[in-house]
Amino acid sequence: MKDKTLLTTGLVGTVLAALCCFTPLLVVLLSAVGLAAAISYLDLVLLPALAVFAGITVYALWRLKRNTSTSP
Repeated sequence: MKDKTLLTTGLVGTVLAALCCFTPLLVVLLSAVGLAAAISYLDLVLLPALAVFAGITVYALWRLKRNTSTSP
């Protein structure tokens, strides 16, 4: 059960970070609420977050595969 929670966390985080990195969604939202000055720092936060969540997803998939192959 813990592995599936880890996988869900990784997938949701990866999708959200990818949406904010590759679409202007976050830029539009920040501009709409008057926080356009924070847009210049998005790459410093979102790209590492995307890498971390992708790593969590790969790790969870690896654990699921390892646990599945060792169970009878």
